[in-house]
Amino acid sequence: MKFEVSNKNKYFLVAISIVLAFVPATIHAHTMDGYFDKLSRTDVFLIYLELGFTHIIPLGFDHILFILSLFLLSPKLKTIIWQATAFTVAHSITLGLAMFGVVSAPSHIVEPIIALSIMFVAIENIISDKLRPTRVLIVFVFGLIHGLGFAGVLKDLGLPKKEFVNALISFNIGVELGQIAIILGAWLFFGKWFNKKPWYRKFIVNPLSAIIAVIALYWTIERAFFA
Repeated sequence: MKFEVSNKNKYFLVAISIVLAFVPATIHAHTMDGYFDKLSRTDVFLIYLELGFTHIIPLGFDHILFILSLFLLSPKLKTIIWQATAFTVAHSITLGLAMFGVVSAPSHIVEPIIALSIMFVAIENIISDKLRPTRVLIVFVFGLIHGLGFAGVLKDLGLPKKEFVNALISFNIGVELGQIAIILGAWLFFGKWFNKKPWYRKFIVNPLSAIIAVIALYWTIERAFFA
């Protein structure tokens, strides 16, 4: 199915995208419904689809590193799809529950844990030479935490009251498309060509995982003590 934005609403799409990207969240809360009253359901869907995607690429550097960490240990598409599916199901659960007000967690707790999850997976890549069955469960648990992080971002952006569910679903789809793009990019860049090489772990998995772990450690300290 192909979605097209009507000509009369294209200018509204551009305007609201700029507002959502650059205007403080407190202003979003007061002006959003007025903007979205002028847009069709499809237009709202496309806006939040783009916001979800851009939250991952290029804005979600921490989530990019998490997905890359999952990919590094076993870059076969089948294994990464299993992990990505567990992550997707988990963060979709907490994102939905948080946006409907069922669960909540302060960002000063969620954000350091997200950084720790990245560091954990990166270190596991270094100390383990194969993908263990428990990895999927671990990824699921971390996905629950990441979903709360996504919810914090989406709450800052705000959701239109009349299109609440529509916007929530499209944002989540946008996030998934961003994650899929990372996986496919990593697979095409080095997974497809080098994963069976005898030096793959030594020159790709271990160095990249070490770099990611150091970055994640820095984020953990920064978010826990200086945010």
